[in-house]
Amino acid sequence: MRAHVSAQGNAMDAISKDNRERWNALANANVMHSVPFLDFTREDAADYVYGSGIFKDVSGKRVLCLANGGGQASVAFGLLGAEVTVLDLSDVQLARDRQAALHHGLTVESVQGDMRDLSAFCANRFDVVWQPYSLNYSPTVGPVFREVARVLEPDGIYQVTFANPFTQAVDDDSWDGEGYRLRGLYTDGEDVSRYFPTWDVEQPDGSVITVDRPHEFRHTLSTVLNALVRNGFVLLHLKEWMRHAEPLEPGSWPHFTQAAPPWFDSFWQLSKAR
Repeated sequence: MRAHVSAQGNAMDAISKDNRERWNALANANVMHSVPFLDFTREDAADYVYGSGIFKDVSGKRVLCLANGGGQASVAFGLLGAEVTVLDLSDVQLARDRQAALHHGLTVESVQGDMRDLSAFCANRFDVVWQPYSLNYSPTVGPVFREVARVLEPDGIYQVTFANPFTQAVDDDSWDGEGYRLRGLYTDGEDVSRYFPTWDVEQPDGSVITVDRPHEFRHTLSTVLNALVRNGFVLLHLKEWMRHAEPLEPGSWPHFTQAAPPWFDSFWQLSKAR
């Protein structure tokens, strides 16, 4: 079994410290994003990483799982032979990566820090930066994209999932028989967690643990796309995230995602000419 390496990251501001505490609470409640992939096989990992068609072989690639602890993405890339580093605010999330690495016999470096400050890493350190939904926990996107561009190798790939800002303050509970109700104005930088201040996390026995929601910010589409372009990223692939189900019941989560896709999955390449 190969050794797991853990490192200490950078300083955090008030928002980061608050979100760190809230994500620790969510992880301790075993929210779905915090349950490590202990049963993952190499075939599962291939579906997870290669499903978009962007990657063909990540063996030997230097991968940063950005603000993406929990023992999920790190397992998928590790099983496919990548050199994996995870940066996350949450102590508990990073502990899940260590648990998963030990379980699968993988080497995964864990770094505690803020996605807006990647000074723990030198320039051009990574071939891939993988950031499933976490960008919207940062109050601004510019510092995140600048740091990703700095640590990413030219021609490197950046996968980032971000909220659909048009539907971010809408919820499947708002179905009124004809549609889903918009809440608030389309305001860049708004902390939308005020609309949904808590998360209910269902437990295996059917009970529910209620946890304070992390601060989550609306970033308009123009803000996200223009900031990526300014930092030298070229779009390779964009997909609206939806959940499919049969039958499709109005007011259900799958119906909501097909009426108002909550997230965009995107892949970008860092231009050599920036």
